[in-house]
Amino acid sequence: MHTTPANYETKFADFIHLLAEAKASGKTAVAIAYPWVIGDNYDEIIESLSRLADAGLRLDIAARKYWPELN
Repeated sequence: MHTTPANYETKFADFIHLLAEAKASGKTAVAIAYPWVIGDNYDEIIESLSRLADAGLRLDIAARKYWPELN
């Protein structure tokens, strides 16, 4: 069973607000600048994706910082 990570609502308040605004205005997707906006570890990412799905929204990720060893 998945449980909300400790301090998730505080740490990701902006993301939670983004989802609420998008849903309230009838949008179908949200865009984030970088992947780490939705979490730093597995539990945070799963929580963010679950909230995104619960809101019925699609996620677009604009970019990630250029890391030569990863590209």
